Amino acid sequence: MPASPIIAQTPRLTLSLLTLEDAPFILQLVNDAQWLAFIGDKGVRTLDDARAYLRDGPLAMYAQHGHGLYRVALRDSGNKGDRSAGPPVGICGLVRRAGLDDADIGFALPPAHRGQGYALEAARAVLEHGFGALDLPRIVAITLPHNAPSRRLLEGLGMNLQRTLHLPADGPEKLLYALERPAGAAPG
Repeated sequence: MPASPIIAQTPRLTLSLLTLEDAPFILQLVNDAQWLAFIGDKGVRTLDDARAYLRDGPLAMYAQHGHGLYRVALRDSGNKGDRSAGPPVGICGLVRRAGLDDADIGFALPPAHRGQGYALEAARAVLEHGFGALDLPRIVAITLPHNAPSRRLLEGLGMNLQRTLHLPADGPEKLLYALERPAGAAPG
């Protein structure tokens, strides 16, 4: 598998850019029951649909904004700096949405990888990357009011509930959380 730039590493995880080779994982992830319930149906039914989702979503965001959703994989102690870290265990990153002025942190893991702290660990790395290397002054998150696991994770990151909102073309009312760049945090 070709090398993909590493965005961040934690003691257990490697976050790197998604590629079209991640289509099989994306196909599985976006059709998971929790994804469908809390994020919504993206109409991804085939590998070609998954490649289009990657091209029009994360890959387009990398080109336009310099960030997007990242591939989260278990870190291999023998990792040579490429995607040999192993198969993906989720996605986490910063997205831009119509109706939000700030980058929005998002995350999703398939059932086999939930409840192990990977989402929190990846999200902390993404926040550090966003406030550091990307020099963002503020990062927000949106979630459905009844998505208790997401709310707990956002609060565990130190994010504060700001208000409810409706985003253009994005269905039901959501909760908006936010976190300002910590005082003294230097840009990367």
